[in-house]
Parts: sequence; structure tokens; C-alpha cells
Amino acid sequence: MAGRPIVHLEIPAKDRVETAKFYNDLFGWDFQHMGAPVAYTMFKTGTPGLDGGYPDIDGKLYQGNDVIIYVESDDIEGDLKHAEDLGAKKLMGKTEVPGFGNFAIFADPGGNRIALWKSSNS
Repeated sequence: MAGRPIVHLEIPAKDRVETAKFYNDLFGWDFQHMGAPVAYTMFKTGTPGLDGGYPDIDGKLYQGNDVIIYVESDDIEGDLKHAEDLGAKKLMGKTEVPGFGNFAIFADPGGNRIALWKSSNS
């Protein structure tokens, strides 16, 4: 798959309610607070196919000042292995988001965290 699109982004939040309100007031991004299985707030950027979420800052996977982009993948394990072969470090292997799809996260050689995403609809 060449020229893969960015399909999701995450902006970690100290307070998801306040963060969602801030970006709604600033950019008009609609949002929806989610509950189980994890607390998460989804937002719509207005760019077709590029929405995102505000996860809670946990000091581990999600830290302040660290936006994570999600790149579409047809083969998460294969892409993760390829990234590692190119010098990346796997941070989270393939993980299911029930009803939505699967993702994995790696750090590129510069330390930037990038996620791979495969929708359960594709």
C-alpha cells in the first residue's frame, strides 16, 4: 500500500472534558465522550477520514506534549516488523479495540511514536 493516509490522531489530555471544550471552541471540532471499555473522548476534525481522540495522560503510553498519528495498515504485524527492521522500537504489539479495529505503536529512530491502524471494517 503506497501513500498511506493518516486515519486518526490522538492529543493526550490532563482533563478530557476541558480539552474537548477547548478544541470545540477553537476549531469547532465536535466531540463525544466514551465510557467502557476505556474512558476516551472522540473528536471530528472536519477533514473526511481524519478524526481523533483525547486519551487521558497516564505518564506511560500517553504523555503531555505528545501527539500520536495513526497510519492505515493492511498488515499490522508485517508493518511493525518492517518498522523494527528499519530501526524502530515496538512499544505495543497488535491490540484489538473491540468493534473498531486493531492497532500497534512503535517509536521511530528519532523517538516519535507512530501507531498503525486497521479498521475492522476494512
